[in-house]
Amino acid sequence: MPGDHAHQTLADRYVEREIGRPRRGPWRVLDLGCGAGDSVALFRARDPEVQWVGLDVPGSPEARERTRSDARFETFDGISVPFADGSFELVYCKQVLEHVRHPEPLLREVFRVLVPGGWFAGSTSQLELYHSLSLWNYTPFGFVELLRAAGLRAVELRPGIDGLTMMAWRLAGGHRYFHRWWERESPLNRALNASARAVNADVRGLNATKLLFCGQFAFLARREENVT
Repeated sequence: MPGDHAHQTLADRYVEREIGRPRRGPWRVLDLGCGAGDSVALFRARDPEVQWVGLDVPGSPEARERTRSDARFETFDGISVPFADGSFELVYCKQVLEHVRHPEPLLREVFRVLVPGGWFAGSTSQLELYHSLSLWNYTPFGFVELLRAAGLRAVELRPGIDGLTMMAWRLAGGHRYFHRWWERESPLNRALNASARAVNADVRGLNATKLLFCGQFAFLARREENVT
């Protein structure tokens, strides 16, 4: 449970922090479930020489809408990642795992294609409503257990937009007014901030409370150097 801050967090923040970028040589990144492939622009803004690869299943609704052709895109069966062991410093996976039919074997593949000491970063759904063929909603505890079973160590979980705001957005027909709440503290998260100040709660306690009510949460995990 992070103790530095309890701000609402998007998976994009891990790109801005350049998680996994080596001091020398190219930053090798796999966007797992890349959809339209828009994350390549985020990575290139940090490292113009990044070796970015986008991977998705052929039937992904988001991948079918892809228009860009300025990056490398590959397809797979949703389980077997078509790259050699230790191919990437970072596997990035934003709002994808709730759509994965077989998460356990896929996470083992994430472990395999990461270099020892490599990173797995992204976000997934908890209280988010059904969307785009979603199959699962993960609790933070359950997600950490899945990571552990795959050989990955959870480093941090951070709350995203709150679940009640996501429900209100759906009831409002997906109105664009609600889009602001992905980039800034959403209404329930703001109320929880005020409550924490009133009772002088610590940062870890506030993070834990926000994670109880979040629609989505961001995660950072690592393949340890000495795990095989």
